[in-house]
Amino acid sequence: MTIRALGMIIGTVRMEQALNDYDVIVIGAGFGGPVAAKKCADAGLKTLMLERSEHVGEKVISGLTIPIYGFLFGPAFIRDGNPPIERPVDGIINYIIKDIDTGDIEIDDTLKIPKPFSPVVAFGYNAYCAPFCQWEARKALESGVELRTSTVVTDVITGASGVEGVITETGEQIRSRIVIDAEGSQGLVAIKAGVRRKYPPEAISLADIYDYEMEKDRLDEIFGFSLRFCWGWDEQNCAPPLGYGNGLMVWPYRESIHYMHDQCLRMDASRVPNLKKKLGEYHANITSKLPWWKEEVEPHARLRARMWEGFEIFVGLDGNLRAMPNHTDGMMLVGDTAGLESTELCDGVPQAWISADLAADVAIEALKANDTSRSFLSRYDKRIQGHPLLQWSISGKNRFNLRYAQQEHSLEKLRNSVHNGWGLGVLTHASTPLVKTLCRHIISNPLVIMKWRKMFFRYYYNWHHNRFDYSEAHHAPLAKNAEERKRDNRFRRGFRFGQAFILVLSPLIWFLAIVLFPVAKILNPVMKLLLPVIEPIYTGVLKLSAPLTERLSRSKVERLVRTDPSLFEE
Repeated sequence: MTIRALGMIIGTVRMEQALNDYDVIVIGAGFGGPVAAKKCADAGLKTLMLERSEHVGEKVISGLTIPIYGFLFGPAFIRDGNPPIERPVDGIINYIIKDIDTGDIEIDDTLKIPKPFSPVVAFGYNAYCAPFCQWEARKALESGVELRTSTVVTDVITGASGVEGVITETGEQIRSRIVIDAEGSQGLVAIKAGVRRKYPPEAISLADIYDYEMEKDRLDEIFGFSLRFCWGWDEQNCAPPLGYGNGLMVWPYRESIHYMHDQCLRMDASRVPNLKKKLGEYHANITSKLPWWKEEVEPHARLRARMWEGFEIFVGLDGNLRAMPNHTDGMMLVGDTAGLESTELCDGVPQAWISADLAADVAIEALKANDTSRSFLSRYDKRIQGHPLLQWSISGKNRFNLRYAQQEHSLEKLRNSVHNGWGLGVLTHASTPLVKTLCRHIISNPLVIMKWRKMFFRYYYNWHHNRFDYSEAHHAPLAKNAEERKRDNRFRRGFRFGQAFILVLSPLIWFLAIVLFPVAKILNPVMKLLLPVIEPIYTGVLKLSAPLTERLSRSKVERLVRTDPSLFEE
């Protein structure tokens, strides 16, 4: 072979390698990966998303509640789209089990969206993970992202400029200018890259999840739109000892419910519990002794699956882990990989969405500036640290503090932790981050309120008619007579009037957001002072007005589900 021929072969190989190089490689097609990949592709970057499963969503088959702030303040394509939600959530009913044998149980149901706003305005949305991740991945593909499944990333390529791509389990090397790691809490790539270290056992929880089928009409009747949480003492043998888990969470979907206990992998250095045995005992006691489960749920529920799932829980409360960076030369970490879980809501989806959005922004900026250095990418960590909701979500201690109520057997501490974590007391520590984030979005675009309003109406309509992207279309029934058409027109006019009203007031709303933003820092301490006075008045007014607000809510829903959905998509 001549030198010229050899040169031509080498040149061809190099050209093929160059054609296979990418601007951005995203590891993982869970909740966060498709968000980052789509945004990068929308910006014109050649983007590859790698997923270890054969099919997107195979590794996240359970479900969860996604808090509303993820939809309001997360990626625009989710807010303005038709993702596959299973049920709106309007609140939480907490059962504090003082004695399960005698049925001595207290209820805290103060965290609830009041009617007539509920159920159209939701506290969050229940969803199964797999279809939601698949929906996100399809949106990313529509934007031009290349997806490879059955591809396990085992390490990164390092060079003079830092991380320069990834290595798969087959030994294939895929180069890119930036790598965004969204592989989740159990991934090892970030550890091998030297960005973070492995999470300790006490920061990881193992969940025992039972998935039951149940008819929708009965679910609507029993649960409505509320989640149910149960909390108990050690001797009740129905909740994780010393509060190292979530008690019991039960949340309804469209035609099924999830029952979940979880337990940290290690409670202390001296003993490691038999988790499978203990979680089995919790399930047996709850299902045989808890009155509402035994009487309302069990006769009508059919067990479909039992799942075990590990997830991070207290990473944000570990000072050393929290201080570790989420970036290095040529690489950024998002979601669970970055330790951005919610320590109290047992949820990391909004954090994955928001951090992926931020990482994509920084990746776009870095490639435009032709600078992927650690110094440039440090702006990603700064934005995470400056995001009020992300910082609040990883620093809440009410669930962590349940252990002290258990240790002291203090009913007062148990009540306080439950009320402040999953009752109206959440306003004493969530008001500041929520209002700050709200103000930031309104200052950036005051018309975003119109998009939020459309989202609530569209999401409820979609849920009612089971109408989502990539599924068979379900439309509202047509009005059959003049009176129904008149009511439908009144609803449409009312909705459009509300949108026009927001438009007219948008300059004032923008000004108020600017004024309120610096003041928001005092909202948490103010709520701590005022809530003991406000709460009984608030709950009393809601109780007295219930007959009227219930009728108004029902009327609004009846009109909403009969209208043309294009009203919420214009």
